[in-house]
Amino acid sequence: MLFATAVLALSLFLAGCDASDAATEADEAASSYDDLVALFHEWREFAAPEVVNGVPDYSKRAMAKQHEEFANYLSRLNGFDTGSWSLAQQIDLEVVRAEMNALDFNHRVLRSWERDPAFYKMIYPRQSDTPAREGPVIYTAIDTWKYNYPLSEADAAELAERFNSIAPLYEVARENLTGNTADLFIGGIHTIRQQVGLLVRFRDGLDNADVQSAVDNAIVATQSFLGWLEEEAPGRTGPSGVGKENYNWYLKHVQLVPYTWQDEVTLMERELGRAHAYLRIEENRNRNLTQLERISSAAEYDKALDEVVTEFFDFLRDEEILTVEPWMEPEMREHNGTFVPVPEGQMRSFFAEVTYRDPMPLRTHFYHWLEIARIENDPLDSPIRRSPHLYNIFAGRSEGMATSFEEMMLAAGMFESRPRARELIYIMLAQRAARALGGLYMHGNELDMEGASLFAAEWTPRGWMPKESDLMKFEQHLYLRQPFYGTSYVTGKIEMDKLIKDVSKQWGDAFTLKRFHDELNRKGVVPVSLVRWEMTGDGAEVAEILGD
Repeated sequence: MLFATAVLALSLFLAGCDASDAATEADEAASSYDDLVALFHEWREFAAPEVVNGVPDYSKRAMAKQHEEFANYLSRLNGFDTGSWSLAQQIDLEVVRAEMNALDFNHRVLRSWERDPAFYKMIYPRQSDTPAREGPVIYTAIDTWKYNYPLSEADAAELAERFNSIAPLYEVARENLTGNTADLFIGGIHTIRQQVGLLVRFRDGLDNADVQSAVDNAIVATQSFLGWLEEEAPGRTGPSGVGKENYNWYLKHVQLVPYTWQDEVTLMERELGRAHAYLRIEENRNRNLTQLERISSAAEYDKALDEVVTEFFDFLRDEEILTVEPWMEPEMREHNGTFVPVPEGQMRSFFAEVTYRDPMPLRTHFYHWLEIARIENDPLDSPIRRSPHLYNIFAGRSEGMATSFEEMMLAAGMFESRPRARELIYIMLAQRAARALGGLYMHGNELDMEGASLFAAEWTPRGWMPKESDLMKFEQHLYLRQPFYGTSYVTGKIEMDKLIKDVSKQWGDAFTLKRFHDELNRKGVVPVSLVRWEMTGDGAEVAEILGD
């Protein structure tokens, strides 16, 4: 009897050991990189709202349910043991964590579906020059530029259905928009009013009666929604900024930058001062040269843009800045644009004022289009970094690199034969620093959108961005809607400078710009702190950022 009992006990012990070993094996299996990729794809499906009859559900009930279930995804991510993973795989996990933190922030603080009428903008006729569209965008937004025209039968049916969803969407939007945000309502009214014009122009360019009818329905619904917003706006009197504490959390846990709100104010003030000072120095250097005249005809425009793209890529090859791939030059030419006349004495938008004087400065910023084309022409190895990241996490790297490339190419000699164009580089930097400070003051609830616009207009050189301009309204509104975006250009540029410093120290004599850019382009459009970790192997900064 005692023997039988002992045997049974031993059997139960061994069975327990087997079960424990099996659980351990299962835990280890669930901690593989392939499991992270699987979780990432599952996460992306979860992050999208439920769509019912073409209308995404951003109701209070649905959003509360999503936020509650979100905790499970973060818990699963935190459960991974990455000790045996490669550095690139560990960084992929942090990219996923940043997306999860962004969703959490959106629920706790931003709540665009509740606070931001512009979130319900539905039509986007042009491609963004960033990996995904800037700012919070509704899940079912219609990118009309993605369709081929004239429309196929299938595309026409799809578009008709999508435009017919706008009317029911705007009915529920009225229920969702309970936030007391004065400036977001003011900016939202401007955005939705613009949508009416976009819809009219899109309808007038169609030759499909069913789609035209659906767009007509969308126009009526948009006009009605606009009227509701105008009625509601006087009663929405509260602040729209997220506040300094929330802004600091967002910088740290979503954008993974080592700064606070106050740090960014200091950096933007420094760059604004430097831009104005160096502009004056350049103007003094060029004082005996004639001023740049604006391009005045379509023929002159086409010739200038064609020549500048050739010169741009010749310089990159000759000076060994980066590896120029065959697809790059055609991609850049796709975005040359066309000449747009303006009445005598009137101004174009800020960046057109730059381009019509010399197209080269913005070709450097159009590094953007090369990065977008790389997604299709030279996809990354990582399945997690291969597609654009949610929630504008790409901002610091994307906008920062494009802004950095302007001044980098100035230092590299691209503008030696274009001395007056050097002035344009500093004018653009000053404009970006000025508008960034406006955005910071809005999120710190120290200025309203009107005050931020006045500030940016005052400190943009030569009066090229008046307070009442459409670009000013768009930019200050965007930076209020999306924390960090306004500062991402200059903060990202500063982070790129730091990255070159750290990589060049590590590589020593083996450092070249070509090697640097080629390796940088293989890391993806992720926060620069993660790029620094991967390119140097030093994760101390990321550990400090995420320390608590």
